[in-house]
Amino acid sequence: MSISLSSLPHLSPLHHPHAHLHSTPSMSLLRHLTPPLRHHRRRLLSLAASAVRQDTTLWTPTPISLIEPAAESLFHISINVSDAPHIAASYTRPGQYLQLKVPDSPKPSFLAIASPPLLVAERGEFQFLVKKVAGSTAELLCGLNKGDVVELTAVMGNGFDVDRLSPPEEFPTLLIFATGSGISPIRSLIESGFSADKRSDVRLYYGARNLQRMAYQDRFKDWESSGVKIVPVLSQPDEKWTGEAGYVQAAFCRSKNISNPNSTGVVLCGQKQMTEEITSILTEDGVSTDNILKNF
Repeated sequence: MSISLSSLPHLSPLHHPHAHLHSTPSMSLLRHLTPPLRHHRRRLLSLAASAVRQDTTLWTPTPISLIEPAAESLFHISINVSDAPHIAASYTRPGQYLQLKVPDSPKPSFLAIASPPLLVAERGEFQFLVKKVAGSTAELLCGLNKGDVVELTAVMGNGFDVDRLSPPEEFPTLLIFATGSGISPIRSLIESGFSADKRSDVRLYYGARNLQRMAYQDRFKDWESSGVKIVPVLSQPDEKWTGEAGYVQAAFCRSKNISNPNSTGVVLCGQKQMTEEITSILTEDGVSTDNILKNF
């Protein structure tokens, strides 16, 4: 970019009270002009450095080992990471997630891991519950086949820090809320274990449109036997449904029954409106935000 000094009125002798007879600009005026140029150069260098940082993300090719329907618009997807032990080892806590890329799509998808860390370590396999959303990377992923190769990053995020809700005797009430595919990391939490059987009141409010869209129903019996009471909530149930109907937050308000807010822990995952409203309801009732866990 070039700048014409003669085009700047404040450099003209007629406009400058201390101008000399010649029109050569002083060094102070030149210094006054250079900061925008220096700023422009710094901006370009910053953008270049940012691009380099983005390009340093490590992507590891891994094959799909299983892909099958889990419910309406939801798929069970397993990815073999036995040849990438560094990725499996980076998964240490339920609620963590990673990025995944599929062929012919530059935009990655963030996926919460459904299988518990110990299972991943034993099998060398990540399991996911993926919602097929039109026009998304997830839709492309759900259209792939066993043996197709995708790319993964290392595991990210802090997950659900359930140590904050321990020992279980001090947090006898643990309320878990999930909607849609948000049940994925909740499965990991429940099957990893968090001393549910040592708590007096552990409830999972699980919201879906209808039973056809509710994944993991085949696991409910095992989850119940571990000490978790399942409360399915359907927003659009059929006429045969006799359980909780409407939104998760409304179903919870109908049966709060919190004996002591100070000894109540909460885990949230799912639709933003649900998590925000549940958080508001519970904090108004005296539950500390320090005891409300989220994975994002």
